[in-house]
Amino acid sequence: MNDIQWKIKTFQELESEQFFDLLELRIDVFVVEQHCAYRELDEYDRHSETRHLSGRSEVGELVAYARIIPPMLRYPEVNLGRFVVKADFRRQGIGHQLLQTAIQEISGWWPKTPIRISAQEYLQSFYAHYGFLRVSNVYLEDGIPHVEMVKDASV
Repeated sequence: MNDIQWKIKTFQELESEQFFDLLELRIDVFVVEQHCAYRELDEYDRHSETRHLSGRSEVGELVAYARIIPPMLRYPEVNLGRFVVKADFRRQGIGHQLLQTAIQEISGWWPKTPIRISAQEYLQSFYAHYGFLRVSNVYLEDGIPHVEMVKDASV
């Protein structure tokens, strides 16, 4: 599955159907599939500089998404989060495409700015492959083991 169409938009640029789709995917995976009752929607979603990166299949189905929060809003670094691939589309390389696209977009907007993620612990090696280094001990976030990881801008 290499025919993913990648789009990046601010909240203000998202159409209501697009925003509904991305929230539905995030809730399906993070709340329902992973059994985490938490506040999925927050003020970062509609901040004017937050970017919403979405990947759609050739028939227009939302299959991947990531949220990019600018530096100095949540952390000194750019924050990459809400990183998700729809269950039916996993293990096809889409997560790699999503991360590569996000890193490329971030380096264009905020060159020489590190990227911080709160990664589920079992995905450490996936992110490490792209230069992210673990910078915290394991901690529980919504009942799931996570680690903080940072990618230096030069890596």
